[in-house]
Amino acid sequence: MSEKPRIRFYMAKPGLDGHDRGAKVVSMALRDAGIEVIYSGLHQTPSQIVEAAIQEDADVIGLSILSGAHMTLIPKIIELAKKKKFLDDKRFILAGGTIVLPKDIKKLKELGVSEIFGPGSNTKKIVEYVYSLFKGK
Repeated sequence: MSEKPRIRFYMAKPGLDGHDRGAKVVSMALRDAGIEVIYSGLHQTPSQIVEAAIQEDADVIGLSILSGAHMTLIPKIIELAKKKKFLDDKRFILAGGTIVLPKDIKKLKELGVSEIFGPGSNTKKIVEYVYSLFKGK
C-alpha cells in the first residue's frame, strides 16, 4: 500500500461573505482524510489569502465564496499569487460554494483554477480530487 502524500490545504473565505459552514464541512472532511488544513476564517482580502498561503507553505488554496463575487475575487487572488511566484506546478486553487455559470467556470479554469465544486458537492469526491492532484509526487 502506497503512502498518501503530505498535503497542506489552505482554506479561505474571501470578501464580505459571512457564511462559512460549507468551508468548515469541507475542511473537516479533508482533515479527516489526512490532509493538513489551515482555515483562515471569514472576511479575508485577496492579499491576506496569498500572503498566508505563502507563509503556511500551502500546496492548495481552497476558496469558499457564496457572495457571487467569484469573478472579481478569484482573478485578483490568482494575479497576486502569480506576482509572488506562488503558483507553480504543485500549487492549485480550488473554488467552491456558490453556483458558478458555465461561462464563468471556463474563464476561471483558463486563469488557473483547478476545479470548482458547487453547493452540495460530495466531500468524498473533493478529498479524492485533492489527492489526485498529487499522485506520483
